[in-house]
Amino acid sequence: MFTVKQLANLAGITPRALHYYDEIGLLKPAKIGANGYRYYGEEAALRLQQILFYRELDLPLAEIRKIMSRRNFDALPALESHKAELKKRMERTRRLLQTVDETIAYLKGKKQMSPKQLFSAFSEEEQEKLTQEAEQTYDAAVVRASRRKWKSYPQRQKEEILAEGNAIYAEMTAAMPKGAASPEVQSLVARWRNHMNYFWTPNLEQLQGLAELYNADPRFKANFDGLHPQLAEFMQAAVAIYVEKLKSG
Repeated sequence: MFTVKQLANLAGITPRALHYYDEIGLLKPAKIGANGYRYYGEEAALRLQQILFYRELDLPLAEIRKIMSRRNFDALPALESHKAELKKRMERTRRLLQTVDETIAYLKGKKQMSPKQLFSAFSEEEQEKLTQEAEQTYDAAVVRASRRKWKSYPQRQKEEILAEGNAIYAEMTAAMPKGAASPEVQSLVARWRNHMNYFWTPNLEQLQGLAELYNADPRFKANFDGLHPQLAEFMQAAVAIYVEKLKSG
């Protein structure tokens, strides 16, 4: 049996976290001693592992409790699912690190990079995922419609669409010294907005939300950091100016 402090130390979390998990009914101790201390057994330790895996995948505690309280919840399939998701993240991180390393070498004049290589981290899968995550904030039906739309394109058209997006980001990087409010940059924002129509048609609030996502989400910001460390922040500012101008008429 483990005390709160022992289990917390093993898991790398605070005793307060275990107390809170108990309070919300997510992880109950196996027993409470006469002294009022909580004690946890092997079953509780395995359940805590599941909780921490789900937390690593950015699920809120309420959602984790909902999943793990299902009658048909099985730890083994859950672990297989965690493993598959973590493998995807490892591969994603590997691609990002490779792109960042190659771009550093390029900026130091140690190697040449084609535009395609500069944007190699922006895979088709990531383009679709980025759009889905932005849309999920608003309407799940829109997400499904967007996926159907993208899957309807022939492969050659998909490649052309992605190449167009890469060109916009490259030109945006080059235009940064002119300022977010410059006509050149605002024209690129308009092109970017039209480009989004290949995936979905965002309204002005959604368009601004997507630009904010570029800068706020570490996964997406890492893509832009490989091109320029201020690009995500710059795009957010440029899109905000674009939206404000359209709103003000």
